[in-house]
Amino acid sequence: MSRRLFAALLLLLCAWAHAQGWPSRPVRIVLQFPPGGSTDVVARVLAQSLSQSLGQPVIVENKPGADGAIAAEYVMRSEPDGSNFFLASNTPMMQVPLLKKNPPYDPVRNFTPVSLVGRYVYVLVVAPSLQAKSVAELLAYARANPGKLNYGSYSGVTQLMHSNLRLVSKVDMALIPYKGEGPTVADIIGGQVQLTFATPTSTLAHVRDGRLRALAVLLPGRFALIPDVPTAAEAGLPPFTAGTWAALFGPARLPPEIAQRMNRELNAAMKKPDVREKIGQQGFELAGSTPEELGAFVQDQLKAWERAFREAGMQPE
Repeated sequence: MSRRLFAALLLLLCAWAHAQGWPSRPVRIVLQFPPGGSTDVVARVLAQSLSQSLGQPVIVENKPGADGAIAAEYVMRSEPDGSNFFLASNTPMMQVPLLKKNPPYDPVRNFTPVSLVGRYVYVLVVAPSLQAKSVAELLAYARANPGKLNYGSYSGVTQLMHSNLRLVSKVDMALIPYKGEGPTVADIIGGQVQLTFATPTSTLAHVRDGRLRALAVLLPGRFALIPDVPTAAEAGLPPFTAGTWAALFGPARLPPEIAQRMNRELNAAMKKPDVREKIGQQGFELAGSTPEELGAFVQDQLKAWERAFREAGMQPE
């Protein structure tokens, strides 16, 4: 046996032995978001359950900035030993690679898929001063009053939703950029803009007290927290195939045994009633997968997001 082959076999055996004993130290879940948001709550609820099943502390670490690229690069550059995972949304895994001429990473080659975690719920909300009580009435008003509606946008996702709504429904409404979801919702309540898509975390309390009106939810089925609000399809909204989701990834070359173990424990945690109840209150729909399913999903989403960006006229910068 050659020395090179022996060395390669020795490395494989060491990796296998390490995977069999994993985890032997604390595990870190890295987020692109600051503390306090819905994704942060989702991560901490899951981390608590994983700490019990893995027998090691599972720590949530927030590394916001650069559309999630800071967190992504941190995990990408970490050792593939199961110490660091990235709970990523579609922003760093879709927008960053597709909208940068020199992307800092490849979402397929530089990461190991572990499991889909779920989908973000978006609600189409309008100001109560707007007379529209349904999507059909909103679109009819927009067509009768071109340019009079202002749409608040605070992310690449909401910008795409605006473009999709405007192009497919043939309505003319201005896009007003914002730096965050909170200020956007506040200005709808204040009457500066008339509509946006936003998460339940920032909208449901205002919907319930009448300061906002919900017209549709971007989900395949009704949303349990506002069951009277129709889905996008029921309301007649155009389809939005570029989804908004969160998934767990490890760095490239993560041993399959570690990815599979983390997958099993994570999917088991997501089935626990107390976990589902706490996360459901954040307006987040849990949905697991196998590593292979997540890998295929990422490939499909890259195509969907690339098409959506192209149709919206958004080019890499």
